[in-house]
Amino acid sequence: MVSEELIKEEFVCNLSACKGACCIEGDSGAPLERHELAILDEIYKDVKPFMTAKGIQAIEEQGTYVIDEDGDLTTTCVDKNKECAYVTWDNGITKCAIEKAYEAGIVDWQKPISCHLYPVRITAYPDFDVLNYDRWHICHAACSFGKKLSVPVYSFLKAPLIRKYGEEWYKALEESVKEQPTV
Repeated sequence: MVSEELIKEEFVCNLSACKGACCIEGDSGAPLERHELAILDEIYKDVKPFMTAKGIQAIEEQGTYVIDEDGDLTTTCVDKNKECAYVTWDNGITKCAIEKAYEAGIVDWQKPISCHLYPVRITAYPDFDVLNYDRWHICHAACSFGKKLSVPVYSFLKAPLIRKYGEEWYKALEESVKEQPTV
C-alpha cells in the first residue's frame, strides 16, 4: 500500500541546503531490515576505511547495528543517538561511508534501504508493506526544491523503490498514478 502523499507531495533532496541532517539528527539510527544485519557485519571491514574515527569507535564498542530504545533494529550512532556511525563528511555535507565504498566498487550493497528510500518509511506487515511519507522539518528545502522541479516523492525515489520492490511493481505504481483523476 502506497500513501497518497507519495504521489501528491513533491520532494528532491537538497544537500546544499540541509547538509544531510537526516544522517546526524533523530531519535535513533536508520531503521534496518533483519537481512541487512548480516550484510553490515560482512562489509564492515571494507567500509571501515571510509569511516570517521568516531564512527569506527562507535562500531567497535556497540557493533555494526543496535537495538534502539523502542526495540527496533537500527544503525549504530555516535554520541547517544546523534550521527550515524557510518557518516562521513564531504565539504560539510554528510555522506554515507557504505555508499562511498559501494561507489568505489569495494562492496556491492549501496546502503540500508531505509536510507535509500528516505523520506519514505515502511511499515511491514506479514502480507504487505505500507509506504508512508515521513514529514520532518529538516527536509523543508527538499520539499521546496521538489515543488520547484515538479517531482513527486515516488518519482524522486524511483531507483530505491525499484531496488526494494522491483521494476514491475514500480511500473504498476506509475500506471496507477496515470489512471488517477487529477483534482
